[in-house]
Amino acid sequence: MTHRCCLPAKLINGGIAGLIGVTCVFPIDLAKTRLQNQQNGARLYTSMSDCLIKTIRSEGYFGMYRGAAVNLTLVTPEKAIKLAANDFFRQHLSKDGKLTLVKEMLAGCGAGTCQVIVTTPMEMLKIQLQDAGRVETVAAGTVETKSPTAMQLTRELLKEKGIAGLYKGLGATLLRDVPFSIIYFPLFANLNNLGKRGSEGPAPFYVSFISGCAAGSTAAVAVNPVDVIKTRLQSLNRGSTEDTYSGVTDCIRKILRNEGPSAFLKGAYCRALVIAPLFGIAQVIYFLGVGEFILSFMPNKDK
Repeated sequence: MTHRCCLPAKLINGGIAGLIGVTCVFPIDLAKTRLQNQQNGARLYTSMSDCLIKTIRSEGYFGMYRGAAVNLTLVTPEKAIKLAANDFFRQHLSKDGKLTLVKEMLAGCGAGTCQVIVTTPMEMLKIQLQDAGRVETVAAGTVETKSPTAMQLTRELLKEKGIAGLYKGLGATLLRDVPFSIIYFPLFANLNNLGKRGSEGPAPFYVSFISGCAAGSTAAVAVNPVDVIKTRLQSLNRGSTEDTYSGVTDCIRKILRNEGPSAFLKGAYCRALVIAPLFGIAQVIYFLGVGEFILSFMPNKDK
């Protein structure tokens, strides 16, 4: 990953990385959402593999991709903002001297804060679509073939609650994404530096991939408790026996009382499996300079 590439190239790299990564890992992300949302009184799945098998049996192969259209549409700006913002803040903070660990963490904080503009509505819609099959099973004992579309959900939320409806769970999303970026970006940069060829040369692509996977999975597991809270708060439909929550503190209190501390680790394994390749792929795309290659075919206005 080079710091010399222009902003459009960074945006293209982030977008392509997001599209490839989401396509590869979306079924695991669906399993994560359903595992995090199920409560002790209505446990349908015992593990990630059990969730995926039951989803295929009841909803078909494409049932594993419920909500994928929303993710694929919005992940491009989301990943582009996150990765480009981190590079921007790192460059800005390194102008006055060496980029210290604290400055790296500040850059990650800035990137995580910027991305929630897109992340919150994306996650809000995605979670409803991903969890629809589980809710239908809890409520009726069978899975209906008809489920709401992203456009139907968007219109309903805008009609009932305005733009704020799409930003339900914004606080929890910030509590998840800011710490994630604070952990991920400095950890990736330092792991990647270990594999550099000489003091100035870039690290090989496989080092960037491994560093992205390691940093991504570490950060994902670290913030998983907040991800559980965010998922519960953003879920609009529940079974009749499942708890509802009025906010972050209410959610924490009810989970601790009814399910115990271990509930905050629900879906952690799935989340690590989702995030690791997602960010590993992102760093490889940056390393290969796909965005720069695409822009090289564009006419140069400076000529």
